[in-house]
Amino acid sequence: MNTAEEKLAVVLPADTAGLRLDQALARLLPQHSRASLQHWIREARVQVEGKAPRASYKVRGGERVEILIPQAPAGDWEAEAIPLDIVYEDNDLLIINKPAGLVVHPGAGNPEGTMLNALLHHVPALNKLARAGIVHRLDKETSGLLVVAKTEQARLDLIDQLKERTLTREYLALVQGLLVAGGTVDAPIGRHAQVRTRMSVNEGGRPAVSHYRIEKKYRAHTLLRVKLESGRTHQIRVHMAHLKHPLVGDPVYGGRLHLPKGASPALIASLQGFKRQALHAARLGLVHPVTGKNMEWESPMPDDMRALLKVLEKDAKG
Repeated sequence: MNTAEEKLAVVLPADTAGLRLDQALARLLPQHSRASLQHWIREARVQVEGKAPRASYKVRGGERVEILIPQAPAGDWEAEAIPLDIVYEDNDLLIINKPAGLVVHPGAGNPEGTMLNALLHHVPALNKLARAGIVHRLDKETSGLLVVAKTEQARLDLIDQLKERTLTREYLALVQGLLVAGGTVDAPIGRHAQVRTRMSVNEGGRPAVSHYRIEKKYRAHTLLRVKLESGRTHQIRVHMAHLKHPLVGDPVYGGRLHLPKGASPALIASLQGFKRQALHAARLGLVHPVTGKNMEWESPMPDDMRALLKVLEKDAKG
């Protein structure tokens, strides 16, 4: 048995006959949430008489059940007193409005000074959760909303919501060129064949779907609202570049700077001076893991993007 797992064996009592397996286990094991039990059933961590059933399996009573309970590895990260813009917090969730420039999770080249280090200072108990409760990320230079789980039940539930698409994310993206109408990009994304730090659209990649609609048109740029069905690394950046409309300021996928004909010195300076991808996670929605309530948050566009749009607006009028 993996040392990061605990093996638990139970016999389902007769009074659970007729219940779904997840219902019966939730009644028998109140120390574990039903969301956790459902998640373990889907991962084939639950076996009934040696076989992995579905959560909807109807209990007869008397069956022997074995459960492999994963133990979330505790991180060895350091807590750091880094300010966090907390939009919402309760016993189960944290909603963070991340600024551009803040790395979400420690990694190569960023061992400290990340949002994770800040979270551990704010809630030390997060050190007991995998990735300190972080279930999805934003690129370093992307701003906006993301959710952090404060309990294992909430973490597993949010992971399932990502898979089932009840956790919704909408972004504002300023792209180069003019789009005629909104649409959908359904193109798999995987590692670039030559440059391993980049992603690309390729047949060997994982499925990725981005829906976009036009929010505002300028002379040679378009502001889009993009909704994700999946959450692949650099997804919006790669999909927009695939459409030949890369994000303004994107240092990896942006290509050559696109200037409208007769651009003013102020516009040229603004576009040349915008050194990050113009991407903001503006809206986040989910079903609360405990209450079941539908919840949604919005984040205003950051100052640097707003300032750039003002210059583009002035150019479009003038």
